[in-house]
Amino acid sequence: MQNKTARNFFKALAVGAPKPYQELPTRLERMIHFFPPQVEKMRAKVPEMAKNVDVILGNLEDAIPADSKEAARAGLIEVARSTDFGTTGLWVRINCLNSPWGLEDITELMNAIGDKLDVIMLPKVDGAWDIHYLDQLLAQLEARNNIKKPVLIHAILETAEGVKNVEDIAAASPRMHGMSLGPADLAASRGMKTTRVGGGHPFYGMLADPTEDGADRAFFQQDPWHYTIAKMVDACMANGIKPFYGPFGDFSDDDACRAQFRNAFLLGCMGAWSLHPKQITIAKEVFSPDLEEVAFAKRILAAMPDGTGAVMIDGKMQDDATWKQAKVIVDLAKLVDEKG
Repeated sequence: MQNKTARNFFKALAVGAPKPYQELPTRLERMIHFFPPQVEKMRAKVPEMAKNVDVILGNLEDAIPADSKEAARAGLIEVARSTDFGTTGLWVRINCLNSPWGLEDITELMNAIGDKLDVIMLPKVDGAWDIHYLDQLLAQLEARNNIKKPVLIHAILETAEGVKNVEDIAAASPRMHGMSLGPADLAASRGMKTTRVGGGHPFYGMLADPTEDGADRAFFQQDPWHYTIAKMVDACMANGIKPFYGPFGDFSDDDACRAQFRNAFLLGCMGAWSLHPKQITIAKEVFSPDLEEVAFAKRILAAMPDGTGAVMIDGKMQDDATWKQAKVIVDLAKLVDEKG
């Protein structure tokens, strides 16, 4: 699908809308912590939760009953207006664009709290056309409400068509923040034979070759999400946006959650969703910069103060590209120190 030309890509889409970012802001986003805004006791916990998480997200979509959708939207507006989030990101997962609630989610939230929202998470993105629609609408609402910073878009990759079009989605707009894997809906869209929300499956694996002595053959469980995560990471990183792992639904298995988060981290993901408070701790452990890596990054910055040229450190060449990587790592480490 044809996107905007290079000359027009970074132009605001409405008169009076803020100019799009050319580079995403450096923000700490190890976990995106979900809460149901229609529940009063959960709203009451938000100010304290915001001190402990990197991103707090009001969920309006899946897991919110149809008769509670409007209450969830109103609850998010209420808590957003009354809470100082500090350095914690405020996100919302709206209902999908073809739902009865999607348009009102966008317009009412932007009119009421658009100046406080950092990111809108858009579910069930099939192609760049979904991003283009939301991009234009947000620009119009930003202009109407005199919003000074652009609200970003985070796409959930949870349909077979979306996976097929992942590169176009990633390149659709400068408003793109990143993408998250949505394993449950993606499994249904693909016709996968699993009801698990993320993680592995005991029957998905490789069987070792038979042995001459007829001994039991070893079975090695595999990751059914490896291909999709890698494809999403490539699309995101090629376009300067951020890939995330999504939900891990088995709250009773911390070890499996940690392993899935770790696999996603090693493949390039920046963070994951946390649906239970104990997953916050796991995400902090997995997605925080490694101390040895931070120390080495500081050595690169010290050896190349202005980021130009090339130096040898421990027998390895470092240049402007690794300087940029080192700068991101050190900046994130500073944010981790501040946040904890």
